[in-house]
Amino acid sequence: MSRTHSTDPELSHRLSRRNMLGVAAGATAAALLGAAAAPAAAATDATSAAGGRGRPVLPPGRLGIQLYSLRDKVSTLGFAPVFAELKKYGYDEVEFAGYTQGSAGPITLAQLKRLARNSGLNPIGSHVGYYSSDPNAYTFAQNLDKVLDDAQALGLKHIGTASNPFRYGSTVDAWKRAAEEFNTYGAAARARGMKFYQHNHSEEFSFATDNPKVRLYDVLLAETDPRLVYLEMDIFWAYSGQFRFSQRPDGTPAPFEPLDYVLRQPDRYPLFHVKDGVSDPGNQYGYRMTDVGDGDIDYQRFISGVTRLRGHRLAHHWQAEHDNPAESFTFAKRSSAHLHSLREKC
Repeated sequence: MSRTHSTDPELSHRLSRRNMLGVAAGATAAALLGAAAAPAAAATDATSAAGGRGRPVLPPGRLGIQLYSLRDKVSTLGFAPVFAELKKYGYDEVEFAGYTQGSAGPITLAQLKRLARNSGLNPIGSHVGYYSSDPNAYTFAQNLDKVLDDAQALGLKHIGTASNPFRYGSTVDAWKRAAEEFNTYGAAARARGMKFYQHNHSEEFSFATDNPKVRLYDVLLAETDPRLVYLEMDIFWAYSGQFRFSQRPDGTPAPFEPLDYVLRQPDRYPLFHVKDGVSDPGNQYGYRMTDVGDGDIDYQRFISGVTRLRGHRLAHHWQAEHDNPAESFTFAKRSSAHLHSLREKC
């Protein structure tokens, strides 16, 4: 995603997700893959190539990918060929950002679940919109039962939203109101054996307009029930938030460390988005998004910091993502290789 344009990349990212992913086994489309990407080495090959010593930082069976990153391939090839490639690259799980993309043909949820299972991939979660002015919109606010029905049909353990809690504004009370709705969605998801979660962008770390001493993300954490509402930290956007909002509007310091949020409440963060950025203090977001391993976010430190917690080695799921990769299969392959190569420091 370019950080040089004047348009808001966070807004573009959220809006484009609404029209997302989708469909089709499309077995005949597999032939198109030949020139798209060379077969990847398995995860074990990536690990051995690292030449590192010590335990792998990445827990076994916990590497996923947000399919938004591969929307171009899904829409042209269908899910089956894409899933096959991801398994070659060493992925264990997938996170959806929608279930249909008409250009590749129709697919049912039962077929989609079977395709993932047959490919050896575990569907771990999905992003759905929070609200819309359209009463018929496929969102938590407008069609909660349908959203949960579909998540159950896919066998998802998590169902969440990448929408932020600004529905009612940027005041403390506005976020308390949104938090009440999140609690409602969380209770409904829990009743069906699932966890509701919210995925952040950088704006969540800004300050309340009516009380600039209060960080809005802290309101979300305080006002949502930890038994009902979980968080998927997008690590790139959290560090962008750190860059943007380490001072209050009056200029007084308000530093924070994204990892500390997780270490204080690790049970609230079952999912993470692993995306990387090159530090660029000259742009408003502080980073330029890049493939995982090509940037300046220290994932050896971050992932090991979480997985070293007692009882948390296998308690979290790490989803690679890039909003607009130059070549999506290349991104997926290289990101998996890098994450599998990371080793604990002896």
